[in-house]
Amino acid sequence: MAEFGTPTSSGRVKGLTIVKPVVFGNVARYFGKKREEDGHTHQWTVYIKPYKNEDLSTYVKKVNFKLHESYPNQNRVITKPPYEVTETGWGEFEVVIKIYFCDPNERPVTLYHLLKLFQSETDIMLGKKSLVAEFYDELVFNDPTVMMHQLLTNPRPIAVGPYKHETDFEERKEKTLNNILAAKKKIRYEITELNDRLKQKKETIQKLKKQISQLEENVSETGVQPDVESLT
Repeated sequence: MAEFGTPTSSGRVKGLTIVKPVVFGNVARYFGKKREEDGHTHQWTVYIKPYKNEDLSTYVKKVNFKLHESYPNQNRVITKPPYEVTETGWGEFEVVIKIYFCDPNERPVTLYHLLKLFQSETDIMLGKKSLVAEFYDELVFNDPTVMMHQLLTNPRPIAVGPYKHETDFEERKEKTLNNILAAKKKIRYEITELNDRLKQKKETIQKLKKQISQLEENVSETGVQPDVESLT
């Protein structure tokens, strides 16, 4: 039996999990009007990039972007950074992003992104600034191959200076956490309120049952039918 974190006969590092955070999405800019030659309204770029200052090409062989069937050469294969595709268009659709790794023994990972072009914000509608729709995700390697383990643990930086994203994911994380905590608090309050109401209903039922029992005893003793309305 292999020890934790040591290579097995199959060439994998047993018991090891490596997580590589990534950011994927798109930016889009409105032309200001429809283009006369094709009716396109936006230029957009769909991409995947590392969350940290690490060169994905250290362990990524290629990225395949599958676009809408209306585009010529629907499958765009990018073999080096930046892993992105820039096009023009007028409609939103789902882009399939498939990531292939340097070691073919590691299965490809597929991400799905709904291309975003339209937003109600005035400056974006007027084309004065770009729309950004990007998301955080993680590539998880369980029991990676020895080759992938070496590549994943020795990444190269891709930027000398500060490395930032269009989206402040730490702020988004904090807001999401606060929303979750607020929702939990609300649910706890509603559960308490419902339990109190249920308790009151049970007490009322017990009270009515007691009254009915007393009335039934009176009927058996006197033979006089009770006034039902007096119970309400």
